Amino acid sequence: MNPSGFPGEPYSVLVFGTPIVFLTAALVFKLPSIVRLWRDPLRRAVGGLLLLACGIFVLAAPPAVAWTNRVTGVPNLAAPLVYSFLVAFCGASLLLMIAWRGGLTGHSPGSARARRAMRWVAAGHMCVIVALWALFALADVPVERRRDLDTYYARTPFMRELIVLYLLAHTTSCVLTYRLIRDWIHTVALDVWLRRGLRSLAVGYAANLVFDAAKGTAVVARWAGADLDPLSTELAPLAAGFAAVLIATGFVLPHAGQYLRDRWRIRRGLLRLGPLYDLLRTATARGVPFSLRATPELRLTRRETFIRDALLQLARHFDGELRRRAYEAAVDLGHGPGRAGALAAAVTIRDAIEARALSRTPSPHVAGRTTDLLTDLLRDIEAVSQVLSHPDEIEAVRTLATAPAESLHVYD
Repeated sequence: MNPSGFPGEPYSVLVFGTPIVFLTAALVFKLPSIVRLWRDPLRRAVGGLLLLACGIFVLAAPPAVAWTNRVTGVPNLAAPLVYSFLVAFCGASLLLMIAWRGGLTGHSPGSARARRAMRWVAAGHMCVIVALWALFALADVPVERRRDLDTYYARTPFMRELIVLYLLAHTTSCVLTYRLIRDWIHTVALDVWLRRGLRSLAVGYAANLVFDAAKGTAVVARWAGADLDPLSTELAPLAAGFAAVLIATGFVLPHAGQYLRDRWRIRRGLLRLGPLYDLLRTATARGVPFSLRATPELRLTRRETFIRDALLQLARHFDGELRRRAYEAAVDLGHGPGRAGALAAAVTIRDAIEARALSRTPSPHVAGRTTDLLTDLLRDIEAVSQVLSHPDEIEAVRTLATAPAESLHVYD
């Protein structure tokens, strides 16, 4: 037996180290938004909840249990301390879910019911915590137990009631929290990442019930004279660690998923605008200056702005008649309306670049009504950029569109 009180150090690290790492990572991830939006009570509540959960596993680790008992000089004082954190975590979880679901702003009947329910939940859990300490003060627990306190003292007066009380409070809170989350998941208008986060939370709180069932079964077995201690000392901690990981994931997933989705959207936008940006950069002999400090959002905005400015400079060379013929040619080649419009725009832009390079004087149908044509071209620059990656299709449309009207161009 090593100093941690576990049969093997890897098991100790797995049971307590893993959830501490996940919960700390979740707290660090959420911390910037909590600090930035400190006045938002729900964000502060999430931070406090993660801190409480992390505190449970730190205090429940056998070395911390031994340290607490040694520093205070009271055998097993770590037990009511850990159980108080556990009950406080359950109460905070339930309060947070009621606040999220009930809506605490305004004076609607729903918000009034939510406030009333929150007061009862807070008062009930505080009473449980006070009762835990009162029962511990009355109990006689002289032998320090770091791993199997629940089963060792299962038949001890007052300690027996303490164990039953914290398990009942924990089970009740987890069931209620699970039901609130499950009902919320079935709400129709939920963001996909929020729904996934709620599912992770639901499974996490359901896994907490495995912890309660394992502990409760082992305690009842001791009452009956049997020994099912491994349920309490091995299965229950594993279930609690698994639940903590899922709960940490559930709180982080909506924001992390949204962040990654936004990053992917911006990256995708930069990539999709690449062909049109490269074409116009070559035509104008300039581009967007590179900056290491530029955020992806700023890079996308600058690229869009550059493309629109470059098209504005080419506007006097846009040939509306060519665009119309190119669109008809694309349709004749079997392209759908959206694809045909993008191909026609690509043909028009390439023709305008050539006209500008050759200093070609715009013909009357080129110089007139460029505003509407420019507006149409700017409407979906991403689709136009994408068809530029298929020069064979553009060339086929251009050949078909310009063949019967080659002589209409007027040169200086």
